[in-house]
Amino acid sequence: MTTAVAQSALPSNDEIRKILVDRIDRDRQSVGIVVGIIEPGARRIISYGALAKDDRRSVDADTVFEIGSITKVFTSLILADMVQRGEVALTDPIAKYLPREVRVPERNGRQITLEDLSTYTAGLPRLPNNLRPADPANPYADYSVDQLYQFLSNYTLPRDIGSQFEYSNLGGGLLGHVLARRAGMDYEALVHSRILVPLKMSDTTIRLAPAMRARLAVAYDGSLNPAENWDLPTLAGAGALRSTVNDMLAFLAANLGYADSPLNPAMAAMLKERRPAGLALGDARMEVGLAWMITTRKDAQIVWHNGGTGGYRSIIAFDSRRRVGVVVLSNAGTPAGVDDIAMHLLDPAVPLIQPPKQHTQIPVDPKIPGRRT
Repeated sequence: MTTAVAQSALPSNDEIRKILVDRIDRDRQSVGIVVGIIEPGARRIISYGALAKDDRRSVDADTVFEIGSITKVFTSLILADMVQRGEVALTDPIAKYLPREVRVPERNGRQITLEDLSTYTAGLPRLPNNLRPADPANPYADYSVDQLYQFLSNYTLPRDIGSQFEYSNLGGGLLGHVLARRAGMDYEALVHSRILVPLKMSDTTIRLAPAMRARLAVAYDGSLNPAENWDLPTLAGAGALRSTVNDMLAFLAANLGYADSPLNPAMAAMLKERRPAGLALGDARMEVGLAWMITTRKDAQIVWHNGGTGGYRSIIAFDSRRRVGVVVLSNAGTPAGVDDIAMHLLDPAVPLIQPPKQHTQIPVDPKIPGRRT
């Protein structure tokens, strides 16, 4: 353990625990956070907090969280695997796998492809404009396949396909829907058969069995009030999965080459297809692979994706050159999130978010000139 930590230069367990204590007790930005680390020769779990405010069971590596948009990485891994098997091609138009009556938008003779959806360059918006939830606290629950098809058939693309990165929950969900249709099964069954079984990830799913539900961390919103769990029946590929740190470490192990699996070629292929993904920050270059975000500096390359639902925040990130990876799961949808924790652990030069400032109200005499009421 000590040797592995020294080689990878990641912070110690005590240092990480202090970060979690500060985030929860000082900053009031979560109720429970679990960190998982994989490095040469070792795995580490550091956790702090509880499953719920009124349930003092400590969160741990088997606590279940919603992982939100990290689901998109699983969706694109299925795509890469289907390409490896010869079942689809990245350049296939998505219209090939949708009902004929669906008029998928085109522009200048160019059709939206599977790769365009996976790299967030299809020209689709973040959300469909006909998403009008009956319950805003569970916004995707009643969005139907018919509504999805109606949106596609009536949408006009604002720019050329492939010309610009725009992150899209709609695109991620649509990709999952298309691949499930191609495979002839629902999205959850597809993830189970193609990824979870080969990687022995028995604690990753959409629908929770009673035993897993008993380990589900309660969701809290940005003000640490109880939040609803999210359901995404139509756009499942965008963010429907629930998982644990132990399972996510198994996923990291496969991506870092610590575990052999039939998915190794597909995982490698996900990082070969790259497109620009927005402005560079300092000396960092941002690209997108198949779902994965890739931040490259002269001395490091971090592959990552984060996630957020109404009551959870998550991030998975790894440095393939040093063969180290981090997953952080939290049961609160607070502004601070957990992205900075993962990035700081992989690169201590990345600062942690500063705690919210406490403002003290000072009474002001209304007679003082210049005071506006």
